[in-house]
Amino acid sequence: MLALGNTLISEELKNKMFVCNIEACKGACCVEGDLGAPLEKKELAELEKHYEQIAPYLSEAGKKAIQEQGKYVLDFEDEYSTPTVDNKECAYAIYDENEVLKCGIEQAYRDGKIPWMKPISCHLYPVRITKQKFYDALNYDKWHICSAACTLGEELGVPIYKFVKDALIRKYGEKWYADLEEMIQAYEAEKKAN
Repeated sequence: MLALGNTLISEELKNKMFVCNIEACKGACCVEGDLGAPLEKKELAELEKHYEQIAPYLSEAGKKAIQEQGKYVLDFEDEYSTPTVDNKECAYAIYDENEVLKCGIEQAYRDGKIPWMKPISCHLYPVRITKQKFYDALNYDKWHICSAACTLGEELGVPIYKFVKDALIRKYGEKWYADLEEMIQAYEAEKKAN
């Protein structure tokens, strides 16, 4: 583990290669799993505040699920997440013309309708944060549906921490990320020297 400020970072984030290959997986991470996307408490207000601008981007099934379940749900782990359509895809997910799942929230953001990109858990994926009492633990969430992303990451030589750079900066700031890069470079230099 790498310790930086109030974070503990799994070494897999520097050792494993990963680049989303959405054309191969078709956005399976928006469908697979037990729950919708994890939400931070402050993101609940973002969904409330911007739902009217997001709604036009959503499918009828997604809007119906949100109407029935709410804009977010409290899950069995006592955490908030997005609602799902029939316990499958995230209610905020939309299919494009190639049957690839994309994020309706992100589309509203890209079109300049809202200032919030999407839940940080989605932006950070495949990194998952587990909040402990005194620190955040950042781990690689290894999932078979992302095997094409691992293959592409290997081909391009992109470690996870670089793939999620923008999301890590969004979560922890520019300085934190610069310190992480410096720490990894020092670690690699020391490893080569020995």
